[in-house]
Amino acid sequence: MVKLVTGVAGFIGFSVARALLDAGETVVGIDNVNDYYDVRLKEARLRLLEARPNFVFYRRDIADIALVDFIRQCHPDITEIIHLAAQAGVRYSLINPYAYVQSNLQGQVVMLELARALPGLRNFVYASSSSVYGANKQTPFSVDHAVERPISLYAATKRADELMTYTYSHLFKIPAIGLRFFTVYGPWGRPDMAVYLFTDAILAGRPIDVFNDGQMWRDFTYIDDIVAGVHAAHRRPPSPDADGVPHRIYNLGNHRPERLTDMIAIIEQALGTGAQINYRPLQPGDVVSTCADITSSSQELGYQPTVSLADGLPRFVAWFRDFYGR
Repeated sequence: MVKLVTGVAGFIGFSVARALLDAGETVVGIDNVNDYYDVRLKEARLRLLEARPNFVFYRRDIADIALVDFIRQCHPDITEIIHLAAQAGVRYSLINPYAYVQSNLQGQVVMLELARALPGLRNFVYASSSSVYGANKQTPFSVDHAVERPISLYAATKRADELMTYTYSHLFKIPAIGLRFFTVYGPWGRPDMAVYLFTDAILAGRPIDVFNDGQMWRDFTYIDDIVAGVHAAHRRPPSPDADGVPHRIYNLGNHRPERLTDMIAIIEQALGTGAQINYRPLQPGDVVSTCADITSSSQELGYQPTVSLADGLPRFVAWFRDFYGR
């Protein structure tokens, strides 16, 4: 069976595709390899994938409407779409909102149209985000909580993706699963994420900005646990709900919020050097705390995160020092 993975040059897309290839699957990858962050890191990920014989890559934009006919004609045997491509980042959405409309909204519709066009499609798995919970005061965040008050454009687009996918599932009976990721980190991670930024700055002797005076908690989730959750989802197409709609949403998190300053302390210990910290006020679009309720993902997908922050951060630091020779 052939799997289509979008965002395959990105952090999670690359990690999922590599695990699928390791399992003997055939993977068709799509990515436009944009310059939102260092393209050299994306190209390095791609080189590892392109060295594999059962990997096919197309440098295409998921928002391109012509992509539907192109993939349908070239790969009509695709059985699962794992749609992980998106314009990421809460703060960047304050600067370049149009990128989010193109990638996260139009891109989602293009992928849904592709799902509709593939005759043998078994499942459509797509990335959502813990950001959809906004400034939710109830913790842990449950998929049963209301998510109608996003506080960033990024969050609003990810919630819109969920609603559009539900509509397609209702209209065309496309089996679909949305996965709300909680602060993913690990080797090959994104340079715009705190773990990466802090490690880089501490090694270079630069100060780091810590917002809300350090009173921030995040449900940090190691990449291997996320990959395991994605794989569990794509292997289990959802059954129709009481209204006959085959659409489900799950949280993928660690179910254990960690204080930002504790995360920094673990990085300092792994690096063997201290951080210079600039405490800053809370930024627009940021939330103070996140925590995933993983009851449904555990019960229905068998999802069980296993990597603690104390174990995962040294693995990231080791990869970072090796990759950059620092």
